[in-house]
Amino acid sequence: MIRERAYPVDPWHIRETRLDLDLLAQSESVFALSNGHIGIRGNLDEGEPHGLPGSYLNSFYELRPLPHAEAGYGFPESGQTMVNVTNAKLMRLLVNDEPFDVRYGELRSHERCLDLRAGLLERIVEWVSPSGQGIRVRTVRLVSFTQRAVVAFLYEVEPLETSARLILQSELVANEQLPPMSKDPRVAAVLDRPLLAEEMMEQPTGGILIHRTKASDLRMAAAMEHLVETPGRHAITTEGHPDWLRTTVACRLEPGQKLRVVKLAAYGWSSMRSLPALRDQVGAALASARLDGWDGLVQQQQDYLDAFWDHSDVQVEGDPEVQQAVRFGLFHTLQAGARAEQRPIGSKGLTGPGYDGHTFWDAETFVLPALTYTQPSAAADVLRWRHSTLDLARERAQTLGLSGAAFPWRTIRGQECSGYWPAGTAGFHIAADIADAVRRYVQATGDFDFEREVGLELLVETARLWRSLGHHDRHGRFHIDGVTGPDEYTAVVNDNIYTNLMAQQNLMAAVDACQRHPDLARGFGVNDEEAASWRDAAAAVHVPYDKELGVHQQCEGFTRLQEWDFEGTPPEGYPLLLNYPYFDLYRKQVVKQADLVMAMYIRGDAFTPEEKARNFAYYDARTVRDSSLSACIQAVMAAETGHLELAHDYLGEAALMDLHDLHRNARDGVHVASLAGSWIALVAGLGGMRDFNGQLSFAPRLPSRINSLEFSLLWRGLRLRVNVTSEEVTYSLRNGGGQARLTLIHHGKELEVTQVRPVTMPIPAAVPPGPAPAQPHGRAPVRRAVH
Repeated sequence: MIRERAYPVDPWHIRETRLDLDLLAQSESVFALSNGHIGIRGNLDEGEPHGLPGSYLNSFYELRPLPHAEAGYGFPESGQTMVNVTNAKLMRLLVNDEPFDVRYGELRSHERCLDLRAGLLERIVEWVSPSGQGIRVRTVRLVSFTQRAVVAFLYEVEPLETSARLILQSELVANEQLPPMSKDPRVAAVLDRPLLAEEMMEQPTGGILIHRTKASDLRMAAAMEHLVETPGRHAITTEGHPDWLRTTVACRLEPGQKLRVVKLAAYGWSSMRSLPALRDQVGAALASARLDGWDGLVQQQQDYLDAFWDHSDVQVEGDPEVQQAVRFGLFHTLQAGARAEQRPIGSKGLTGPGYDGHTFWDAETFVLPALTYTQPSAAADVLRWRHSTLDLARERAQTLGLSGAAFPWRTIRGQECSGYWPAGTAGFHIAADIADAVRRYVQATGDFDFEREVGLELLVETARLWRSLGHHDRHGRFHIDGVTGPDEYTAVVNDNIYTNLMAQQNLMAAVDACQRHPDLARGFGVNDEEAASWRDAAAAVHVPYDKELGVHQQCEGFTRLQEWDFEGTPPEGYPLLLNYPYFDLYRKQVVKQADLVMAMYIRGDAFTPEEKARNFAYYDARTVRDSSLSACIQAVMAAETGHLELAHDYLGEAALMDLHDLHRNARDGVHVASLAGSWIALVAGLGGMRDFNGQLSFAPRLPSRINSLEFSLLWRGLRLRVNVTSEEVTYSLRNGGGQARLTLIHHGKELEVTQVRPVTMPIPAAVPPGPAPAQPHGRAPVRRAVH
């Protein structure tokens, strides 16, 4: 676990001031760079020591066996695992025949810095070899946002005190040795050397390697080229092998002289293109990078991020730790989706091998909201990817005896890869989460062309799923039975409220979209009878309620279950799923993550303020947050129900999930959903932003320690800026000219904002909340302020 303040608090940088070999894997995730297409972990340039080496291409995977203790009808038989592709990061240095290795000699200083504004990872080292030769090394790396296929590295080394002979070996390495990732020997066999060599080409200053996977039959190419600057004479050669290429630069330097090498690398992959086509693709990418050079790539990266931060930055005054963390979260959210371009966003992005690189419902529910209001084109691309997998989702629904489309719980390509059916197959709410992301995107952007091309069919097929999955009882109520909601500690239940209310919204969104596009709807086979059945089901959705306790039931019968013994659960008993049988969890009142509480956020229009307050208090006392997806949602609802200090506490937990390694698994990659969730906690929580029924509204209030909050979001082409203090809020437009007008709701009052007329409104006094909700014993979030 990363100690608190392992990274000094800085508003725009993540800085590691000393190297801790015990935390290498965690720091490799924190310092990972990606553009949504390529991802490289923050391994040391020389490759060793390392925690988990990793270089990834979005959706490049290998098939593997999916074992089941007992087979059953409809169980998926094959899984997909993200492949560690050819590594272009390696830059090994020999100093007077001694390898530069931080574990030997004297490490005088070692600092790494991730610059969130520049998109660069810089490393500066001073080291003395065992024989006494001192050197200074500076490296910088970037994964280009503007040139999707390109990664670039700068390597500078200079001798100190005395002259030195320097040998720099820059490599491309496929099938590099990895720590064991699975105890299943069948899976381990698949992941051991997963790439088959197809072609190797070497040139004096670089070369290319082309490989394909054994079972999934995907082809990838990686190429490199080097630009060398050094005073005096130097030699450069390249040698190759089917699984590696090595370019060697040799020179002798005096103190004060520098060897400067720029390494340009390019990646590409395809399931369809021929080997020559892929070879030419990466060759063209290298030519483009060479044209711009290192300085050009750096400037392009800066310009791209300047534009992003200009309309996406969140400024938090009063909690500098959260300020740093939310920018870190936004940066990783951007990295996960910026250039994904009709491919999924995995739960770890491209920062590590966690969850096999799979995408879950996290993407649509946590990551896409942040992207929709800051980088909408990236959100649209993810939904286009979902649309491209519709045929697979239809096949899955047919296998399960259902209509419409049953999207996978976890996947890379679109097939179901979950071998645990209570959380996988029964987690049907992912269909409504996708529909919600479609609804939100169209509502926020007004992009009805997207709705016609992509959104409508997704809404229609998910609506058909709910109509076939649910049923009307003899009283006319519509029930959805045998499903698992977001809380995986309460599985295969009847009438999960989150699922039911999200399905209700899905059904009505499909009806509305069909009315907007009747011609297309008829083309999809939707007639008046089918649309009416969706409307009837939505109107009759059953929402379980315990009249005696005055709270909603997370699912039918939840409030009559036995209480979990929180007092008797030791700290080392968490997370519960690793220490207690699921059978015990399923029959007790214990909640892994926000479920009903999340329904109150996304479907807040379905609850009264009084119901929200009672429900939040009841379920907060039973939620253990064994999932990283929980804290941000609890922050939102704590703020809405008036518990602002508690909201601040939960915000801190969501934002610091990876910088403090709170769940002790950051080694496998960052938690992209939680990092995006820190944006949600600030904007929807403390900012009170909602968008029910196409109406943008705000109800901001700040906790005692936060003096001001400022954020921007994009709404139908307009850039809205919201500046909140403890007493007032100012709404302003940053584009659109004098004709642009935006109507929004401030604490229940309608107002109009224009570019020439910002509006400042007082924040009304809040109704005093009831007693602060209690959390399960030992599970309260870390306090951000003295209460």
